[in-house]
Amino acid sequence: MADRAVDGEDAQDTGGAGGEPRRGIWTRDFGLFFTARGVAKLGDSMLPVALAAGLLQYGYGAGAVGLAMASSVACFAGLVIFGGVLADRFNTRLLMTGADLARLITQSLAAVMFFTGHVVLWQICVIGAINGLAAAVFQPGVAGTVPRLASDVQAANGAIRVAESGAQLAGPAVAGMLVAMASPGLVFAAHAGTYGVSALCLLMLRLPPVPRDRAKTHTRGALRSLHSFRSELVEGWREFRSRRWLWGVILVWCVLMIGASGPAVPLVAVQVTQEHGSTAYGLVNSALGAGTVIGGVLALRVRPRRMLRAGGLALFGFALFPATVGADLGVPWMMAGCAVAGAGSSFWGVMWATSVQTQVPREILNRIHAYEVAGSIAMQPVGQALAGPAAAAFGTHQVLLAGGVVTLMVATTLISVPAISGLVRADAQPSRLPFSTPVQRQRREVQRQRSQE
Repeated sequence: MADRAVDGEDAQDTGGAGGEPRRGIWTRDFGLFFTARGVAKLGDSMLPVALAAGLLQYGYGAGAVGLAMASSVACFAGLVIFGGVLADRFNTRLLMTGADLARLITQSLAAVMFFTGHVVLWQICVIGAINGLAAAVFQPGVAGTVPRLASDVQAANGAIRVAESGAQLAGPAVAGMLVAMASPGLVFAAHAGTYGVSALCLLMLRLPPVPRDRAKTHTRGALRSLHSFRSELVEGWREFRSRRWLWGVILVWCVLMIGASGPAVPLVAVQVTQEHGSTAYGLVNSALGAGTVIGGVLALRVRPRRMLRAGGLALFGFALFPATVGADLGVPWMMAGCAVAGAGSSFWGVMWATSVQTQVPREILNRIHAYEVAGSIAMQPVGQALAGPAAAAFGTHQVLLAGGVVTLMVATTLISVPAISGLVRADAQPSRLPFSTPVQRQRREVQRQRSQE
C-alpha cells in the first residue's frame, strides 16, 4: 500500500515502479479531470466571440479587444512561475479548485456588466487580469496531475486534447448563436458556469500520493520562509536552463507569439466579425476546433521517436490560420485553412506536453512547467497589444499574412536545431525512475557545474 500523502490528497494502491499506479487511462479520476478540462475549454473558446462582439457593440475597436485579451495573458505570464512553487508546496487539487471558483465570480460580474449595458474597458481589463492571476495558480498543477492519473502520458494528453478540441469546436458556434439571439452577457454567464462545473469535478477528484520523501518536502514547504520561496524559484530556473531543448523551444515560441499567434487572435476575431458577421467567426473558429480534434486523434495513434521533430513538421500547417484570413479567401477557404492549422497545432501541443511531462523529474515538474508556460506565452500579450497599432499602420490583411510567414520560419527553426529535433522520447531511452533520487540530483548538479567551468 502507498503511504498517505501529507498534502491532503487521497492515497491509492500503487504497484508500478517508483510508486506509479498500475492502471489504464480511463479511470474514474481521469474521467473527472478529462471532463473538467473539456468543460473549461468550452467556456474559454466562447470568450473571444463574446469579447469581440460585445466590445464592438459598445463602440470599441480592434485595439480594445486586443488589450482586453492581453490583460489576462500578461498577468498570467507574469505570475505563473510563483504558481509553480505553490503547486510544489500545497495541495494542487485545492489550488486548482479555488482558481476555478475565483473565475466563476469574475465572469459572473462581466455578465452583469454586459446585461446592464455598463461596459467600461478598464473594468473589463481588471476582470481579465484577475482571471490571469487565477489561471497562474491553476495551470502549474495540470502538468503534474496528468502523469499521476495515467501511466500512458501521451495517450492521456491526446485524450485531453481531443476533449478540449471538441469544446473548441462547439464553443465559438454556440457563442455566436447566443450573441445573435440574446447578448454577449449570456456568453459570459455560460462561461462562468463552465468554471463551476470544472471546480465540482476537481473537488471530487482523488489523486494518488506523492512519494514519502517528496511528501515530506511538501510539509516543510508549507512553512518555509520567503528566502526559501526564492530559493525554490532559483532551483526551478536552474533546472529549466540546464535543458537546451526546453529553453530553445521557448525562445523560438516568443517569436511566434509576437509575430503570428498574438496578433492573429484579436485581428482574426475583428476581421471576420466585421466583414462576415459573428456567426461566420464562430464557424471559422469551430473549423479550427475541428482541426484540433483531428490533431489530437493523430497524437493518440502516432508515436514518433523524436516527438519535437514530428511536432515541428506538423506546425507548418498552423501558418494557414492567419494566412487564409489575411488573404480573405472567403469563409469556406478560411474554415479549411483553420482546420489544417488546428490539426498541426494540436499535434504539436501533445508532443510538447508529453515531452515536458516525461523528460522532467516530477519533484520539480510543476516549477519547470510554470517557467515553460511563462516563457512560451510571455510575448503573447505584446503581440496582442501591438495588433491594433500594427493593423492601423500596415493594414489587417498584411499583418495576418506576415503572421503566416513568421509561423513558417518558426517551424523551420524547430526542425533544424539539433537539441530540439534530436530529443528522443523518454520511453525509447534507458529505463529511469519517475522521481529522481537525491544521488541522481547530486550527480546532475556536479555535471552542470563542470559544464559551466
